[in-house]
Amino acid sequence: MKKFLALLLALVMVFALAACGTTDSTPTDAPDDGGTTVTDAPDDGGSTAAGSVYYLNFKPEQDAQWQELAAYYTEQTGVPVKVVTAASGEYETYLTSEMAKEDAPTLFQVNGPVGLASWKDYCYDLAGSAIYGELTSTDYALTEGDVVYGIGYVIESYGLIVNTDLLSQAGYTVDDIQSFEDLKAVAEDITARKDELGFAAFTSAGMDGSSDWRFKTHLANLPIYFEYQDKGISSTDAIEGTYLDNYRAMWDLYINNSTCSPAELTAKTANDTLNEFLAGQAVFYQNGSWEYANVSGEGKFSDDQLAMIPIYFGVGDEANQGLCTGTENYWCVNKNASAEDIQATLDFMAWCVTDEVALKAMTGGEGAMPSGAAGMGFAIPFKSAPESSNLFVKTDAEMTAAGKTPVSWNFTTMPSEEWKNGVGAALSIYAADQTDDNWAGVVSAFVDGWATEYALANG
Repeated sequence: MKKFLALLLALVMVFALAACGTTDSTPTDAPDDGGTTVTDAPDDGGSTAAGSVYYLNFKPEQDAQWQELAAYYTEQTGVPVKVVTAASGEYETYLTSEMAKEDAPTLFQVNGPVGLASWKDYCYDLAGSAIYGELTSTDYALTEGDVVYGIGYVIESYGLIVNTDLLSQAGYTVDDIQSFEDLKAVAEDITARKDELGFAAFTSAGMDGSSDWRFKTHLANLPIYFEYQDKGISSTDAIEGTYLDNYRAMWDLYINNSTCSPAELTAKTANDTLNEFLAGQAVFYQNGSWEYANVSGEGKFSDDQLAMIPIYFGVGDEANQGLCTGTENYWCVNKNASAEDIQATLDFMAWCVTDEVALKAMTGGEGAMPSGAAGMGFAIPFKSAPESSNLFVKTDAEMTAAGKTPVSWNFTTMPSEEWKNGVGAALSIYAADQTDDNWAGVVSAFVDGWATEYALANG
């Protein structure tokens, strides 16, 4: 009997050890280091990783939403998610600083091929990852050969946001504006009657660091786009500046038909501009679909009071020009993070684009966040994404469906941040004193600066 009991106890122990051994598994997307394990999946279908996530967010306007979504994910899964948001225009500097630390970001962003050149050696290959499989098109991935360095997670549009009530008070509708000459006539008429109407044509073209990207990058995209179209190219080592006269005409229109004197622009911030628009001080506000949550909703404007029109540039078939549409927001995973943190980050990314709550938060507007706050209003290129509630995203879709041609985002080919800063500084000097000599400074910063910075970046 004793021998039988001993044999029975031994068999029980063997089966118990075998059963315990089956709980260990290697994450499908983690590096195969032989020692990484994951916990059992929570009942809610959340993350299965044992690590944590550190997301260095590029978009200050969505900081509150990302903070809330990260906290919600942690509550649901137990996986710590830290979100840090860099100040506007400071992302590259902050990323460089954070990547040098032991607790570096596990999830970060690059703006396209030029940005990738600086960070390629830090990027985990996302080929075969769950989020890569969720893309509606591989065109939204940042790739070289078979390596997937980044995933474009939001498609955005920008143009001129319009207060349609004020435009109506001035005697116009958006249908009256189908070209640069139309826009110029309307803006200058509003300026001529500014005292009578009680508002200006344009919000301040602030050249403070929180705002100047709208002009040294987004507006500067237009002359690059049309030059690329002429040449049938998608990048260049030497921009010629063929359409810089059009750039000047648009800049003149902005700064001379504004809420403030051109000499005041260097001190005007992004908040100044937004507040001017919200206060009904101007009809037109150059910005993008990401700004929808800031201008719409309770206490702001209804969709009936808003519109977005193209930045007409006086070039080509303007009647069939669409909004400027593309992405400079590519998620990249830090390959130098631990295997556990890489897996946790991959899980979080996949959750963001498949979970019902996360999708609502990313694509929805008023009341879309778990707390009831406004969502991010993104158009996202993933299979499970619902239709965006963002008016400006819908406008882009409607224009494209009607046969209008979107203006592609070519500013991702700008050779460096220093090039942008040079153009911005020259624009500020010209705004304060609008002479031909000062505009020649803008042309030099644009053309000569491009060649110099391209050579520095590419050897």
